[in-house]
Amino acid sequence: MKITAFNYIKGSLQEKSIVPIENSLSWCLIGRHPNCDFILNSPEVSRVHGIILYQEKAYYYIDLASTDGSRINNQALIVNQIFPLQFGDIIRIGDFFVLFESEEINLESNDQFFVNQETTITPTEKLPYQQQELIVKCSQIIQETDDVKTFRLIAEPPILFNDVSFNYKPGQFVMLNLEINGQQIKRPYSISSTPSRPYNLEITVKRISDGLVSNWLQDNFQIGNKIKISPPMGDFNYFDNSQKKLLFISAGSGITPLMSMSRWLCDTTPDFSVIFIYSARTQKDIIFREELEFMALRYTNFQLAITLTGRQYNPNWLGYTGRLNETMIKTISDDFQERIVYVCGPDGFRESVKAILRELEFPMENYHEESFGSSKKQINSKNNLN
Repeated sequence: MKITAFNYIKGSLQEKSIVPIENSLSWCLIGRHPNCDFILNSPEVSRVHGIILYQEKAYYYIDLASTDGSRINNQALIVNQIFPLQFGDIIRIGDFFVLFESEEINLESNDQFFVNQETTITPTEKLPYQQQELIVKCSQIIQETDDVKTFRLIAEPPILFNDVSFNYKPGQFVMLNLEINGQQIKRPYSISSTPSRPYNLEITVKRISDGLVSNWLQDNFQIGNKIKISPPMGDFNYFDNSQKKLLFISAGSGITPLMSMSRWLCDTTPDFSVIFIYSARTQKDIIFREELEFMALRYTNFQLAITLTGRQYNPNWLGYTGRLNETMIKTISDDFQERIVYVCGPDGFRESVKAILRELEFPMENYHEESFGSSKKQINSKNNLN
């Protein structure tokens, strides 16, 4: 079997192939301690966080009383209880999504579980239906800006993107599995569409000068081409909060998960209140501009504010200019203290917004963020970073 850990904050990926010992109880310790078999280096991960067990041709996972807990397919686990694992399951451990996968076994591999033949285990109840990888085909390409394209995808064979086989929350992402120059590449992309429009799935891709995957998609991925995507992942979503007063702040291509949330709210939630702040370099860099302006006109509870950070002066621009600051936030949203804040953009942008909100004494327990943009590196399935 193989376990693959993706850190959605750092954009890093690591893998480990493991050969269990037949007719014995075998295990693999997971945590940040150097003696663990699979080391996840993050303060959100306990020193010894959990353990994967193998016995009688079945796999199990136990959370070893970790500080922040574990989740399997978004279901919280009870500590020190045994949960059966199936290939395709995703274990959430701190900042990591750990994918449990099948792999052709090489009996000469040096990667093995430790062995203890005296312990026995009993499986508990089965977990709910598990979502699987999908083959999707590009049905349409939309040129959003000079360097941003939206790829509209349909499943092969066709499904609705809100049924049991692929059920995502607005704001989540998928992992694209690609072959580029003979290498298997995995790359996370936020979903920009909404499950309230389930006939297709959309990802919006900004070209990055040194971005292997973004350039390949922009230059090579055409209508009719097929790729494989993972089940939806991520906790950066509106569903996990019942608060209806929201403040969305984004920059660049970080707009995509917040656009997914906004589309969902406009389609399904009549009593929401969203203030949507977006930062772009110039007018031509505003992603989804026409749709955002339409939403602001049509929905009185959707307020849009855009600021341009480019140095070129444009006399036709009547919106905000300059980098987001305290005065701008208080002017745009005088009730920001009462809202749940979602921030998505490059690292520097997120850190700046976080510092501003702390200076304004915003209750940071109501702050949620997602890393996005050029700071995310391409991920190679055989290496930590490409």
